[in-house]
Amino acid sequence: MTLQQLEYIVAVEEYRYFVKAAEACHVTQSTMSLMIKKLEDELDVSIFKRDTHPVEVTATGQKIIEEAKLVLYHAKHLVELTLSEKVLSAGPLKVGMISTVAPVLMPKTFGYLKTFYPDIKLQALEMRSATIIDCLKKAEIDMGILTAPVYDKDILELPLYHERFFAYIADDEILSKHESILRDHLPDYPLWVMKDGIRLLEKKDMVYQYKDTYEEMYEGGRVGILIQIANENGGMAILPETHLKLLGEKAMERLRPVVAPEISRVICLAMRKDYIHEKMMNIFVKAVKSCISPELYEPAIKGEYIKL
Repeated sequence: MTLQQLEYIVAVEEYRYFVKAAEACHVTQSTMSLMIKKLEDELDVSIFKRDTHPVEVTATGQKIIEEAKLVLYHAKHLVELTLSEKVLSAGPLKVGMISTVAPVLMPKTFGYLKTFYPDIKLQALEMRSATIIDCLKKAEIDMGILTAPVYDKDILELPLYHERFFAYIADDEILSKHESILRDHLPDYPLWVMKDGIRLLEKKDMVYQYKDTYEEMYEGGRVGILIQIANENGGMAILPETHLKLLGEKAMERLRPVVAPEISRVICLAMRKDYIHEKMMNIFVKAVKSCISPELYEPAIKGEYIKL
């Protein structure tokens, strides 16, 4: 069994076609097929169903591929331990982000890295929180950005910033008169959410859930869509503080703080506990800091350099 064989089965699982996987690995299809067949013979299992198009992975093969990803992840880290500072500031960086931070962080993060660290090739993916954790455990992404706490003993979380939430009120004479919205009174108003699909949250749901966290209540998503729906149909939507700078002047006039108590959250950077790429992590944290106001920083990232 070789690392090369493990790379080949991971590639086939990703591309689902031997031809595409071979091209991605820069080998011929016949070479890849032969190496994978030798691995299957060595393990005495079938990893792929070759008579289907696209290729399907067997149940046993899926377990083997998940372990292969972890082996390749650790092998990569062994190499990184011997690399120079210059090389550690280069290469691919795959980050999963929840949808309520992606519109705020993605544009400027790409710009920051392009300007100061052009050799880092960022790939940002929008994911649900559970998917981020799952992908981190399988070593399919390097880092994740999501709401803290993570509640997983295998994941290291670094608090990045905190933010409050505001109510965006449609052109409604009654709601517009309020200078703020009491959290306990949220069930009294029409509220548009994206949880379980875009819908008007029913009062019985609010009465049952209103003491839960923001993510549990509203899930988030593309707040611009909620604003448009509220404008067309009345009611209100709950927006994260970092999104406010993306709004126009007229939209800002319709914002009201949610108070007594306020709704807030902490956004964290999540990694596997065995993550060792300290310099890359610090570069990415600096990129995130370029996207948000300093008063929102969590104490953990106010310094110049973070030690793992």
